[in-house]
Amino acid sequence: MTKILLFGSQGQVGTELTYTLSLLGELILVNRHVLDLTNYQQIRDIIQQIKPNIIVNATAYTAVDKAESEIELAYQINAIAPKIMAEESNKIGSKLIHISTDYVFDGKSNLPYLETDLTNPLGVYGKSKLEGEENIRKNTDNYIILRTSWVYGHYGKGNFVKTMIRLGKEREQIKVVIDQIGCPTYAQDIAIFINKIISQFGDENNIKKLYHFTNLGVCSWYDFAVNIFNQAQKLGYNLKVKEVLPILTSEYPTAAKRPPYSVLNTRKISQDLDCFPSHWQDSLNQYFMKLN
Repeated sequence: MTKILLFGSQGQVGTELTYTLSLLGELILVNRHVLDLTNYQQIRDIIQQIKPNIIVNATAYTAVDKAESEIELAYQINAIAPKIMAEESNKIGSKLIHISTDYVFDGKSNLPYLETDLTNPLGVYGKSKLEGEENIRKNTDNYIILRTSWVYGHYGKGNFVKTMIRLGKEREQIKVVIDQIGCPTYAQDIAIFINKIISQFGDENNIKKLYHFTNLGVCSWYDFAVNIFNQAQKLGYNLKVKEVLPILTSEYPTAAKRPPYSVLNTRKISQDLDCFPSHWQDSLNQYFMKLN
């Protein structure tokens, strides 16, 4: 039986993976309550004790603005911990599947980013995630890196959907950035596609793959917010919000710079798996149906 070790089993994507990966074999869960990702020897010990066929890393330091002041911690979790996982997985001949981000790009493109496009992260979060990717490539010959964007889900810490619903219950007017363009991605869809990846490549060795995966379509944070409120109101949520105002990034300064355009091209993964992601509006609808 395939033995799968999942790091980050209580996060947004990790919790969804606990359901999908359990269909593929014996699943061993590791979360932040039992593992300190800055304790590299503990990471090594867990992998060597379990000796999984597949390691899935759904952990990350994702506080984009806070990372600008917690630089060392961001690199410890996003760059060094994946390096340790790669080294140990290479020793035992297991496959490492790692989740990365659209923030490895600077957003200066006007076309969806391909896996082969040059990276140029703007902040500590993106730089630490990119270094994590590079550390994996250098330290194992059997990996799949999955870049995704604007993730939201039912579990883990807060996300944009949860934040908008909370603010919508508190305020009559909400301002949302309109000049940052990307694609919202439902955590459940990421988990489903990781299952498809394992089903496709789980038995193969020396796999070196980089994929972009998001839901289909393009929108701004403003568009996303308007759709969230429309969906919530249809389901009878008691919201106070009456007006959503579009603003520019310059009107809402943050510690970390965001890429103004971070749409990822998903053609490669769609072709390799012969399966296309859902449109982001359809997935948002599924999110609310499940939530309701």
